[in-house]
Amino acid sequence: MLVKNVEKKDNNTAIFQVEIDAAAFDDAVNKAYRKLKSSIFVPGFRKGKAPRAVVEGMYGRDIFHEDAVELLAPEAFEFAVGEEKLETVGAPSVADFSVDENRACTITFTTDLYPVVTLGEYKGIEAPYAEPAVTDEEIEQQLEAIRKRNARFIDVERPVQDGDTIVFDFEGFVDGVAFEGGKAENYTLEIGSGAFIPGFEEQLVGMEAGKDGEVHVTFPEQYTESLAGKDATFKVKIHTVREPQLPELDDEFAKDVSDFDTLDEYRADLRAKTLAQKTEAADNEFHNAVVTKAVANMTVTVPNSMISEKTDEFLMNYADSMGARGMKKADVLNAIGLTEEAFSTMMRPSAEQQVKAELLLDAVAKAEGIEATDEDKESFYSRIASDYGEDAEKIKGMIDETLMVQDIVRRKAAEVMYESAVKTEPKPAEESEEAQADSPAEENSAE
Repeated sequence: MLVKNVEKKDNNTAIFQVEIDAAAFDDAVNKAYRKLKSSIFVPGFRKGKAPRAVVEGMYGRDIFHEDAVELLAPEAFEFAVGEEKLETVGAPSVADFSVDENRACTITFTTDLYPVVTLGEYKGIEAPYAEPAVTDEEIEQQLEAIRKRNARFIDVERPVQDGDTIVFDFEGFVDGVAFEGGKAENYTLEIGSGAFIPGFEEQLVGMEAGKDGEVHVTFPEQYTESLAGKDATFKVKIHTVREPQLPELDDEFAKDVSDFDTLDEYRADLRAKTLAQKTEAADNEFHNAVVTKAVANMTVTVPNSMISEKTDEFLMNYADSMGARGMKKADVLNAIGLTEEAFSTMMRPSAEQQVKAELLLDAVAKAEGIEATDEDKESFYSRIASDYGEDAEKIKGMIDETLMVQDIVRRKAAEVMYESAVKTEPKPAEESEEAQADSPAEENSAE
């Protein structure tokens, strides 16, 4: 093979040709013939038995050329990438091919190249940081919620009150006609939970067990099409009214719901955990702000192929979250009710921003000479093994080392940025909104 006419464009694309000698091309044509001959009909021959020369004589000498090029293209592309030391991204495209009089084949490829990143300021970046704090009121609210989760319910002989749990029958009617899905028996409902449409639960307050009643509501405009905006009447009958009895907030309660002996110890633990969660959230927000500013400071043109790959990654991650790992792309889109174009349009801004962030971290790592050490790798294996309860040696055989090294290096690059970043006092919400409204939108040069 011979690589020639390599041309790198300003938009991060490259065009080049790979020449394949006559012998290699003829071998590929033979493979294409053997692959396709069973589907070719030639008069006078049983299906699949006509010699290649006869088929080419009848249908043209180039009948197998396109399929031969399809067979040769992957190896030819990889050869050119290696020879020219090209950093490519996305899937290559065969722009054209030709076969000369000596039966040598020349394939013309186009491909996206890894973009050139010009770093701007990435150290010492200032970003707002809201110092996390936990109030007594927050802890008491958590304790109250835990008390409610551990409440006992007792049957009472009185009208329904807010906060009660009832067991009741209901059936809904629109214009006097029962509608599908509007009926249930012995349904359990906590009054005030907001489980039903607005206005429904409030009208149950004051009703008594054993008596029939009616509830009149209007379905929201954003509802099932057949019911949206319509007035409905529900006939209801309450069987049981249950009142929650909350446990006393004391040391015995702490022993029942936690590993602590006293309520004070339990409160302290709740405060510590809440502070840890708030600190993690504040740190993440600060880190995201630092990266966002550093991205805005750099110059890069992101190839569309990288954005498309990231959008596909988002879709597959969504499939994993639904428990549909390995599901085909078309099936996932069908499950969420979106076309590929609609999903791509919706996710493009997020995908582009994430690609830019990854390009930033790769560039910072290169500028700082960051590498993944053996110690880093062992620590990574140990952490994953601990998370999944597996043996570290077993984990090693399950992880793509290239992706692992990439993750380690990017994390270390991010730490370089975070450690040098400067935390500033957050602006009041109103002031931030005014500043955002007054300032023109900043755009990165990447399109």
